[in-house]
Amino acid sequence: MRASIYLNFNGKAETAFNFYRSVFGGEFSALHRMSEAPESDQLPERERNYILHISLPVGDNLILMASDVLESAGQQLQLGNNCYICIQPNSEEEAFRFFNALSVEGNIEMPLEQQFWGTLFGAFTDKFGVKWMVDYYKE
Repeated sequence: MRASIYLNFNGKAETAFNFYRSVFGGEFSALHRMSEAPESDQLPERERNYILHISLPVGDNLILMASDVLESAGQQLQLGNNCYICIQPNSEEEAFRFFNALSVEGNIEMPLEQQFWGTLFGAFTDKFGVKWMVDYYKE
């Protein structure tokens, strides 16, 4: 299993990650804009160019990932909600086990479901206020 750091930004994800890339070096392993998502034509024009997902490998054991929040969807960036622990289990069974166990008495933001980008993904805040993402990709 691998764990990564997932950050949220308020329209500044690309700027922040260009800065991180200038510090750490390397290349983005993913860069997708909100305009690539289904029904993105319903977003305000300024949000269509926001980052849906960006990844920057840092060394051999860490990947920084991020996205921009969508105020038009009611998302708000507040101190404390801009960082998630993203775990990437080795199997679908592990993904469900971790998601179900860690989210007990927590707040599920996005159920663990197959997503349009190709992974089994879910997000929640656990009962201690820690934000988690479970992201399983079947090779």
